[in-house]
Amino acid sequence: MNSFLIWSRYNQSMNERLFSACGRLSAEQFREDRGAFFGSVCRTLNHILIADHYWLCRFSPPDAAPVLLDEQGEAVKIRALDQLIYEDLPTLKRWRAELDDRIVACMARLQREQADLSQSMTHRLADGSHTEFTRQKALCHWFNHQTHHRGQVTTLLTQMGVEVGTTDLLLMDLG
Repeated sequence: MNSFLIWSRYNQSMNERLFSACGRLSAEQFREDRGAFFGSVCRTLNHILIADHYWLCRFSPPDAAPVLLDEQGEAVKIRALDQLIYEDLPTLKRWRAELDDRIVACMARLQREQADLSQSMTHRLADGSHTEFTRQKALCHWFNHQTHHRGQVTTLLTQMGVEVGTTDLLLMDLG
């Protein structure tokens, strides 16, 4: 199993654990601004979802790119990395699980196809400039980004007296 498939399964397992822990928060605690980079647990989890959606679209075939839907079943228009898409935990959890399944499938496909990860990609930065890097570096960034922000959520939960449990990849059975 390649390392990105391992990271995708770790990501999925940690998100399940994190969302389970979030279930012990009140709706107010979930949305309360606690001074984190994105403010609340809710906003941080939305940011991770938006970033994961972006990267999954970049690594998916054009006809298989994921679509996030709003309450009316319309495609969500993502306009910013700090956009609040889903305010309630059950809806956010459902879309998180959907995206995680797709991320695992995407990494399995890249492995099956023996994708050339040395290929170049271009990425537009927030200031409008562009940068170029390999697909491998983009994947490393993607999974590091998830871990970074999940760590922030874990800290917020711990501050509110909610334990997430073991977060060490080495201690997890990832199948």
